[in-house]
Amino acid sequence: MPEAVHYRVSMLRPHSHLFEVEATFPAAPESLAAVLPVWTPGSYLVREFSRQLQDVSATGPGGEPLAVRRMDKRTWRVESGGRAVTLRYRVYAHELTVRTSHLDGSHGYFNGASLFLYTEATRGLEHHVTVEAPEGWRAFTALERRGDVFVASDYDELVDSPFEVGPHTPLTFTAAGVPHEVVVWGDVVPDASRMCSDLQRVCEAQARLYGGLPHRRYLFLVYLTDKGRGGLEHGASTALLFPRVGLQSARGWEDFLTLAAHEYFHLWNVKRVKPRALVPFDYSQENYTSLLWAFEGVTSYYDNLFVLRAGLMSASRYLTRLGETLSALQSTPGRKVQTLAESSLVCWVKHYRPDEHSPNSAISYYLKGEVVAVLLDLELRRLTGNARGLDDLMRLLWKRYGDGSGVPEDGVEAAAAEVAGQELSAFFDRALRSTEELDLSPFAHVGLEVRLRPRESTNDRGGTPPPRTKGEGRPKGWLGVVPKGGATFSAVLEGSPAQEAGLYVDDELVALDGWRVDTGALLTRCEDKSPGDTVRVTVFRRDKLVEVPVVLGQKPADAVWLARMDKPTDAQKAAYQAWLGTLWEEPG
Repeated sequence: MPEAVHYRVSMLRPHSHLFEVEATFPAAPESLAAVLPVWTPGSYLVREFSRQLQDVSATGPGGEPLAVRRMDKRTWRVESGGRAVTLRYRVYAHELTVRTSHLDGSHGYFNGASLFLYTEATRGLEHHVTVEAPEGWRAFTALERRGDVFVASDYDELVDSPFEVGPHTPLTFTAAGVPHEVVVWGDVVPDASRMCSDLQRVCEAQARLYGGLPHRRYLFLVYLTDKGRGGLEHGASTALLFPRVGLQSARGWEDFLTLAAHEYFHLWNVKRVKPRALVPFDYSQENYTSLLWAFEGVTSYYDNLFVLRAGLMSASRYLTRLGETLSALQSTPGRKVQTLAESSLVCWVKHYRPDEHSPNSAISYYLKGEVVAVLLDLELRRLTGNARGLDDLMRLLWKRYGDGSGVPEDGVEAAAAEVAGQELSAFFDRALRSTEELDLSPFAHVGLEVRLRPRESTNDRGGTPPPRTKGEGRPKGWLGVVPKGGATFSAVLEGSPAQEAGLYVDDELVALDGWRVDTGALLTRCEDKSPGDTVRVTVFRRDKLVEVPVVLGQKPADAVWLARMDKPTDAQKAAYQAWLGTLWEEPG
């Protein structure tokens, strides 16, 4: 049997935030080059994990010291003389995200890419991990356990299997015959039994699409924090970061379920069916593909849909949330600048590194990708008389590429044409490779109309009809800034009155027409005025007081909602029912 790479991860001094790692590599060539990834799969940003790695030393099989030389930002070289080498080093971990690692007195979480040095020569060997933790702490991971050792078939599986270590008592449930664990850090779940039962229903809804689950067991790692929301998918687990207060409201619970549904759907769409450009992963640099819209955007479409299919969201709520997505797209000027394909390709420097200009220059492949996914689903249904849809496309991709061989750059489009029974080049040219507005006419196939209205407030996400209020229809003044809170702006929108007049993101708001305001009051007072009115906005620009006169524009109609047609045909009602699994006449 080939030798394995062995790691020992110690966290006996958790208040130091330092993981102590021992990595033993079997006999190798005369010189061993140990390297650390610069990114982690599923999160397309060069994160430079090696900046937190310190105190590297090396010994031979008899404990004799060996010289270690750092070659570059991520490589350490040892002249091993062909012998086995043990590297010892420490990793600082005090960043609680699903992509990094975190160690303190309450737990230890580590994502393999940020912790485990590897060599290209041994990357394909088994990788074994033992964990040394404070008394009363247990280690949780999706890896197979042999006694006290966790076993990964190779380095890729190791990186794809985060660890959570702490004094936790896991929740358990079975979905589609497969055992699942939920490990929660940060607080007590308000209703643990509901969390398990709802997650079970979501998992089983996804299993029904594919005819079963692709894993033997699954682990949800849930991190409840004061703020922040995100997830990272893995081959048999996921890490979810969610605000604890969110679990106490209906909307928050719904958001948690859609987040979990999103990461769980990646079991198929990303972890097994993946872009060929990511096969194999190159951990040393960016891995470019224009297909992320199909893997993240399509998954974003399905996350809400599977909560609906699980019976945990009404059809009306689903349409409201879809309207909110359409509203977010409609209010992003960058949709007219960056194509969806380019958004996928350059996410390494755009999506994961947003700045104040991002709303004007870029579009999220999650956001626009979700809208393209629903349009593709409805278009496939229209072209095939509701015989086939996006579900069939996903099953075809699973059948064809589920072995991990990777989807070629034109593979999704070719498979979609196969499902449709005809070419879809016009659809994809417009949706992926153009900045032209999307054709929303496929909604008519299911008896829906896309309608727009101005937003009622900065908290208005769209998705719902306008309220029937006094003064309805009166044009409102519009400044065109996005508030950051307090006295600053996070963006000045392209072509807005604020931009034309010369307001900047780094301006510190002082007053409107001589009266002190914060950004919330600024926008409200501008909306109380009429288009064409001039207001005086006073700001500190660096350390100089500046007054900027702004001629207000008319508040744009960028809040979208999906309205049912007044007189739908029987065919439209049937298509609606086939799509959402709900009778047209049924409320909610």
